[in-house]
Amino acid sequence: MKRILTADDIKMSVKDNDVCFLRLAFTDINGTMKNVEVPTSQLDKVLANEIRFDGSSIDGFVRIEESDMVLYPDLSTWMVLPWQDGTSGRIGRLTCSVHKVDGTPFEGDPRNNLKRILNEMKSMGYTDFEIGFEAEFHLFKLDENGGWTTNVCDHASYFDMTDSDEGAKCRREIVETLEGMDFEVEAAHHEVGNGQQEIDFKFDDALTTADRVQTFKMVVRTVAKKHGLCATFMAKPLEGEAGNGMHTNMSIFKDKRNIFYDANGKYGLSNEALYFLNGILEHARAITAIGNPTVNSYKRLIPGYEAPVYIAWANKNRSPLVRIPAAEEVTTRLELRSADPTANPYLLLAATLKAGLNGIKEAKMPMEPVTSNVFEMSEEKRKELGIKPLPSTLHNAIKAFKADKLIQEALGEHLTKSFIDSKELEWARYTQSVSEWERQRYINY
Repeated sequence: MKRILTADDIKMSVKDNDVCFLRLAFTDINGTMKNVEVPTSQLDKVLANEIRFDGSSIDGFVRIEESDMVLYPDLSTWMVLPWQDGTSGRIGRLTCSVHKVDGTPFEGDPRNNLKRILNEMKSMGYTDFEIGFEAEFHLFKLDENGGWTTNVCDHASYFDMTDSDEGAKCRREIVETLEGMDFEVEAAHHEVGNGQQEIDFKFDDALTTADRVQTFKMVVRTVAKKHGLCATFMAKPLEGEAGNGMHTNMSIFKDKRNIFYDANGKYGLSNEALYFLNGILEHARAITAIGNPTVNSYKRLIPGYEAPVYIAWANKNRSPLVRIPAAEEVTTRLELRSADPTANPYLLLAATLKAGLNGIKEAKMPMEPVTSNVFEMSEEKRKELGIKPLPSTLHNAIKAFKADKLIQEALGEHLTKSFIDSKELEWARYTQSVSEWERQRYINY
């Protein structure tokens, strides 16, 4: 849960840790962390919400004539970064929400938008949307000029012991760095693909977890570079290898009670959990645009690599979109398996929560869970069971998003327009590109 820190606490930490610069972080429409850096002489202004920046230069924000934006730091996110970036002192970091100059929250800020949907949840009597992310990544070797390559740092597989290779050393240092930054790391291991890693940290409320996954990515990339490695969260960096997913574990609490759990319910789930699940399934195609927001994302969502392709759920097998892991009362959850770590975590959680809450309001039961491998079913069998496919391309996912008014409401008018504009531009650029595969295939036609 969020720490309670005061302005005086932060001033004392700045003094005690010889902090010389303050990094004020926020996130753009594409999930990229941005920051404004100021010297600690500006600390009082930072704490008084008086730091402005030009929003017209940030993807998905505003036109040049409305460019002034103000950063409101969340004091609970304060941390002193464990590296110095060549400066004489340390760097402090605060995660911020973006506001307009009149003090109102800026509707184009993904973090503000998630807070808006969380408030909708609270108006229904719930207190917390608890999230656990499992973000996978690859480690590749850097070349002699510091550029990335696709040369992996190991050729290990799932849960392999790789104590002596550079990937294992890097992973251990990432864990130590995260724990020094108050992360509670629950597991770290080698994943299925060559050079592929996973580090899981403790679940928490949605806003805290979204903030942390942004910090997590920054730490992974920074530590990897120290080891002569490039860390990538790209969904499918290597052809024929496993891709990087970001399984999203979700549960809702009312005070301290997990309302998804029911000891007497079918599958150990409450009706509210099943209604929430149905909301996710009904809006899955539009959610896919947000959870899998790049052209490359859809090269992961193919049969044969455990990533889901069809809209179904199960309480045992791992082939459907949503799985119900075996768990105790407090950890009972729905696991959305489609999202990848290129997703903007604030937008992903806003969309899934909105869909799930709408499911609770509609009180409809989901389809029956699948008990066999969806990939091995015939098309006729899937049709008989009502199992539909996820979008196969970013273009199709955006079409589904544009047809889903509820998921658009989850983002709000400003973010919806910005998201569509950004993704349609990305698709247009992709369709105009010519790949090496095309040249090899068609040059002699």
